[in-house]
Amino acid sequence: FSMQAIDQVINSAAKTYYMSAGLQSVPIVFRGPNGSSAGVAAQHSQCFAAWYGHCPGLKVVSPWNAEDARGLLKSAIRGDNPVVFLENELMYGVPFEMSEESQSKDFLVPIGKAKIERQGSHVTLVSHSRMVGLCLDATVVLAKEGIECEVINMRSIRPMDTEAIETSVMKTNHLITIEGGWPHFGVGSEILAEIMEGPAFNFLDAPAVRVTGVDIPMPYAKILEDNSIPQVKD
Repeated sequence: FSMQAIDQVINSAAKTYYMSAGLQSVPIVFRGPNGSSAGVAAQHSQCFAAWYGHCPGLKVVSPWNAEDARGLLKSAIRGDNPVVFLENELMYGVPFEMSEESQSKDFLVPIGKAKIERQGSHVTLVSHSRMVGLCLDATVVLAKEGIECEVINMRSIRPMDTEAIETSVMKTNHLITIEGGWPHFGVGSEILAEIMEGPAFNFLDAPAVRVTGVDIPMPYAKILEDNSIPQVKD
């Protein structure tokens, strides 16, 4: 239901620091479910990463695993800026192993820094939230065909770690973005634009590719729902 509060998020929280000439910070975290869910149809199953990522003044993060969630949330709370914290509710019940370091009270994940979840040399897969797990599952299938994928977990939508993506593309010479959101004006679109405008463009051996959700409101029927969001076979 964040759309009910979007005026306060965009016009108040995101702009107050700028409009007060830096006199008034807005240290607030907007945390809530985001992305495709299961069996809740069009009004409760959509990705707002691109919506909020479009707005200057906001920081937008999208964790995948428990380490991301813990470290990013602590960084968001400790900061002086408004942060939109996007969680996929289908990940709430998924267990992850955590290192001793990540369980420390001092553990933080810096906002704006991506993480390479898997090293590879043939193609770069860039994703966030639940789709990172999908990418890792796909790498197992592709590895059997001799294709070694590098998987980048964005963690942060805004600011985006463009440098990490560029470095990977310069190594693999191929780029695919994967997201559960709609294709038009999405996170993948922004990644492709930044790569095209930057130094990594000349390293591409083929056009970059986007894998996205289908450009329709989310259906209720499971078979239609499954066909509306990226799958490993895609």
